[in-house]
Amino acid sequence: MANKLRITLKKSTIGAKPQHRKTIQALGLKKLQQTVEKPDNPPIRGMIEKVKHLIEVEEI
Repeated sequence: MANKLRITLKKSTIGAKPQHRKTIQALGLKKLQQTVEKPDNPPIRGMIEKVKHLIEVEEI
């Protein structure tokens, strides 16, 4: 696994489940096309797995 992950919000959270919205917010994403860099660890990977249909992830 890489040391960091680049996470980009690709789809809107309008109409998403409240739990998915909170997960996106916990990842630090607020706007479409916003990108954040997070460490590659199991808790972050778990959050990514829950909202993988809304985001795009690349290893850096």
